[in-house]
Amino acid sequence: MGRRTGARTRVRWENPSGIDGFGSWSATVALARDGELLSNSGLNSLARVQGPRDETYYVKEYRCRGRHLRRYLGRSRARAEWENLHVFRRLGLNTARPVAFGEDKDGRGIVVTQAVHGAVDLATLAREAPLVLNDPAFQIAVGGRLADATATLHESRFAHGDLKWRNILVHAESREVFLIDCPQGRMVPRVLLERARVKDLACLDKVARRYLSRTRRLWFYKKYAGIRRLSAPDKKRIGRILRFFEGRE
Repeated sequence: MGRRTGARTRVRWENPSGIDGFGSWSATVALARDGELLSNSGLNSLARVQGPRDETYYVKEYRCRGRHLRRYLGRSRARAEWENLHVFRRLGLNTARPVAFGEDKDGRGIVVTQAVHGAVDLATLAREAPLVLNDPAFQIAVGGRLADATATLHESRFAHGDLKWRNILVHAESREVFLIDCPQGRMVPRVLLERARVKDLACLDKVARRYLSRTRRLWFYKKYAGIRRLSAPDKKRIGRILRFFEGRE
């Protein structure tokens, strides 16, 4: 489980999965270097690697604890992402299997997850398979599951913070929904919950308004809220959702 390796580097490493190849920080970094680099930004990099039994894994390396105050206070982005994967699992939500996690005293971090075989993120699906996205049966199946998952988060006072289409996987055959990539997620006090709801729903709707009809988007909200008709508070919330990103971009 968790342990420190090396008195000077003070690395904490956790490998609860016990999967070969991810037994230490150095071994995991070596695997990532031999893997396929998918993205590389100032904050982190992501590599796809093959495991000992040809399973696919993703290794995300964080170069620092995070931006702004997170550089000095609170948990790192790597730790937040790792812990939030476990939050999803405790809530009964589908997510990528957490494999290994590590962080060092300099603020660097690593999160390893197992790929969801046969799944693609919603943003990619919208660009590359519009006929699938436009299928009413697909919209109802996936939209309903996503609405239920989002409601489960918020009923638990959990704010995702980055609920964009690229952070939602859909299995091509089962149409199951998986939530991934959540370093900004956190539990929020009730006084802040309404704003968290609006932000998460606005993130979803920001892309949805480009691909889905107004009727389908309204259906999604009703499914999320568990209602058949809109009340006055619902209408006010929808207005805040639609206006959330005004002046922010």
